[in-house]
Amino acid sequence: MGITLREAAAGKVLDDFVKLPFSLYEGIESWVPPIISDNRKYVTGKNNYMNQAGPNSRIVAYLDGVPAGRLLFGINEHLNHAKGFREGYLSLFECTDNQTVANAMLDYARSWFREKGIEYMKGPLSLPGGDDYRGFLIDNFDSPTYVMQTYNHKYYNDLVMAYGFEKYLDCYGYDLKDDQEDIKKFERLVPLAMKRYGYTVDRIDLTNIDREMKDVKKIIEMSMPDDWDDFIPPSDEEIALVAKQLLPYADPDFIYIARTLEGEPIGFDIALPDYNMVLKRMNGRLFPFGMLKYIKYRKKIDRLRIFVLFVVPEYRKRGVSGAIYLNMWRKGIEKGYKRGEASTIWEYNKPMITDIKEFIGEPYKTYRLYRMDV
Repeated sequence: MGITLREAAAGKVLDDFVKLPFSLYEGIESWVPPIISDNRKYVTGKNNYMNQAGPNSRIVAYLDGVPAGRLLFGINEHLNHAKGFREGYLSLFECTDNQTVANAMLDYARSWFREKGIEYMKGPLSLPGGDDYRGFLIDNFDSPTYVMQTYNHKYYNDLVMAYGFEKYLDCYGYDLKDDQEDIKKFERLVPLAMKRYGYTVDRIDLTNIDREMKDVKKIIEMSMPDDWDDFIPPSDEEIALVAKQLLPYADPDFIYIARTLEGEPIGFDIALPDYNMVLKRMNGRLFPFGMLKYIKYRKKIDRLRIFVLFVVPEYRKRGVSGAIYLNMWRKGIEKGYKRGEASTIWEYNKPMITDIKEFIGEPYKTYRLYRMDV
């Protein structure tokens, strides 16, 4: 078979990189097409922290002249420096059900990493600074795919395992439903915990976003364990970028910051309405009718995705997570929301898994990451 690899720097090859998923997932209900113009900025690092983090590259694999695979790979030099690693990341892998095509792309990335002194590659990972499109979904391919979350073909796991990757770890997604019994239970317990341990939970103040994000950064710095190999606290520039991206889409009813009675920040969450419910109708395009569909259908969103929730160590067993969940989910029910997803929770985040099991139960989706020496 005639396999050709081309770097997707610009022009038609970049277009093929961005648009390949549209042909790979045609007719699959659970896949949601991204906005093409925004996605082009995303994969080239124009609206994220990828290029600031270190070198990266994109390739498209052509089989007999037809796009058949794509892969983005790079080095997060900030993470490597902080952790003492020599790690490369893989991201945005897509491929037809063809082992030869997958092998060609992964061989190319592996050689690229070797030339740069990298010892192992890991993925699929979010682009540096992100919290999206992480891992391969390995179960529950029929449930809805939430905003900025992964959907992929079942055979992706087989392709990378056959190449030589091994499981690194799993991340989990948890299904939230408008269960009134759970809400009633937490309505009894949360006020008691808040009074006993002396803290409040308030909606984010989008009119004072700089102060709020400063508190968010402080909570992350206090909460993130040193032994989390895949994370370092965000820089001021990354926090500013998060704030810039958050403002157009945020609903303050779903983002909360917990503080002591003295005003010290101790916990927060970031959650967004599931805009995939709108994107599904736009087929990747804003014009000529996509924007009209966005305006019409965004008011009908009734799903929510919780991206992150951090609580400082000394307050992790004092009901703070439950208080945040309660406020968020109670508002969702008031607004007519029927369902949500809390994702992705890393396998080694034992305190959060314990908290979320108490409120939600067992995970309903698993996203797998892989690792391989180069």
